[in-house]
Amino acid sequence: MYYVAVDDGGARGVRFGCNDSLVPVRGALAPGDPLTLALSRLLEAGMPMDTGAGLYDSLANSSLHFVSGYISGATVVVNLSGTLRPGGVCDIPRIEAQLTHTIVSASGASRAEIYVNGKTLSEALSLR
Repeated sequence: MYYVAVDDGGARGVRFGCNDSLVPVRGALAPGDPLTLALSRLLEAGMPMDTGAGLYDSLANSSLHFVSGYISGATVVVNLSGTLRPGGVCDIPRIEAQLTHTIVSASGASRAEIYVNGKTLSEALSLR
């Protein structure tokens, strides 16, 4: 799973968006499909564990649920349902990064196509 180090200029991970870093956080190993497990944990309300690392979860105010996912070639296609609630303009790239990197890492695919209530993630976020 990936979380955000706000305004740290890429010091703790990949720099993106509003001068933030994307930081990987490993969850406890559990049996089951890695994609389902990673998304279930990421989409729970708030960070599932206190990492003590001062990381931000841009999805904490959203109410999203994993519906399905499958791999088509090098792309993983994920369907989510629910409501996106970004906390501001900087949360838009944070939400995209958290979801995309978590999905790609968990699935082993090269890229992700994410749909929320049948709309692409970009379309769903542009309506906010």
